[in-house]
Amino acid sequence: MSADAPHGFSTASIHAGYEPDSLYGSINTPIYASTTFAQNGLNELRGGYEYTRCGNPTIAALEKTVAALEQAEFGRAFASGMAATDTLLRCLLRPGAHLIFGHDAYGGTFRLIDSVFSEWGVEYSVVDTTDAAEVAESLRENTALVWLETPSNPGLAITDIAAVAEAIKDSGAKLVVDNTFASPYLQNPLALGADVVVHSTTKYLGGHSDVVGGVVVTNDPAIDEALLFLQGGAGAIPSVFDAYLTARGIKTLAVRMDRHCDNAEAIARHLDTSEKVATVYYPGLSSHPGHEVAARQMRRFGAMISVRFHDEEAARKFCLSTKLICLAESLGGVESLLEHPATMTHQSVTGSTLEVPRDLVRISVGIEDVEDLLADVDQALAQL
Repeated sequence: MSADAPHGFSTASIHAGYEPDSLYGSINTPIYASTTFAQNGLNELRGGYEYTRCGNPTIAALEKTVAALEQAEFGRAFASGMAATDTLLRCLLRPGAHLIFGHDAYGGTFRLIDSVFSEWGVEYSVVDTTDAAEVAESLRENTALVWLETPSNPGLAITDIAAVAEAIKDSGAKLVVDNTFASPYLQNPLALGADVVVHSTTKYLGGHSDVVGGVVVTNDPAIDEALLFLQGGAGAIPSVFDAYLTARGIKTLAVRMDRHCDNAEAIARHLDTSEKVATVYYPGLSSHPGHEVAARQMRRFGAMISVRFHDEEAARKFCLSTKLICLAESLGGVESLLEHPATMTHQSVTGSTLEVPRDLVRISVGIEDVEDLLADVDQALAQL
C-alpha cells in the first residue's frame, strides 16, 4: 500500500503488506514455495531472503498486514497460536521470573505455563484481571509480564486494557494481550497501552477453518529482535501456503466481523430470554459486568457467546441437539460451532483455579442467515 493511500481498516486489510510485483504485476501475494533463494555473491542476498525458515516473502507479507491492522511496527508469524505464545514467553521469561494471567484464561495457555514453564522455574499468579487494582497488588519484583485475554476464553470477561497498563506502568513488566477473540477489527490493544499482541490466526484472521497459525506484533524493537531470532532459530514458522491462506482470509475480515457480530448480538439477546438458560455471557448485553468497558475499548462486541445452563446434563444435551451449529472445537470460522469446554478445549484446567463450570457451553457464531441459527437454537432448547 503506497504511502499516500487511504488507511481505513478495510483498505489496509486488502492492500497493506503487499504491492503488485514489478515483474508480473500479480494482484495477489505470490506463494513463494522455495526453501532457499539464489544469492548474488557470498552472503549477498538478492532481495533480502536466504532460507525460508529465516524469512520468506509470502510470510513477510502476512506479517506486515497484521502489523498494519494492529497499528504495530513489527509482526512475526508462527505455525500456530500456541507456537506464537510459546516463542513470546521464551523471549520474555527466564528461570525465576514471575507472570500474571487471568483466572479464566485459555486452557492451552495455562497448560503451557503450568506444565512447561513451571518446570523451568517460572512462577505465576492467577488473578481477576478485570480488577486492575488486583493486578497491581499481585506484582512482584520479579514480575516480567502480565498476560491478558479480553474477551476471555471461555468466560467472556472484559479487562480494561488501559487501566491495567496504567496500573503496572512503573513495574517494568510487559503487558501482553491475546486479541484472538476480538480480532484487530474490533480492538487494538497496542493503542490502549499494551506492549505486545498475540493472535491465533487460525481463528478470525484466517476465518475459514482451513489453516492453523499464529502471529505476534509489537512496537518494541528489542522484543521483535528476540522473536526474530527464535522464529528462525527454533523454526516454528508457518508454511507459505498457510501464510497465503491467512492473508487471503484477512481481506474480508471487516465484512465478516460485522456479520458475525450482527448474528451474535441477536442470538445472545434471544438466549437471554429463555427460562432454560441460567446465564448468558456476552459483552454486548447491558447486564454483562464488562459491558461499559467493552463499549469503550471495542468497535463491537464480538461473536463469541458462553451460556450456562441449569445443570451439566442440560449443557451436554444442548451441545448434542443442534443441527446447523456444529459440535466442534475452535472458533472464528464462517460456520457456527459450539463446544463443551470442560470436556473439550479446557480439560487441562480441571481441578485448578481456572476450572470451567461444567454447565457452560461456548458458541462461536458464524455468518449464516440469522433466522436459520435462531431456529436451530430454539429446536435445541426444546429438547431440554
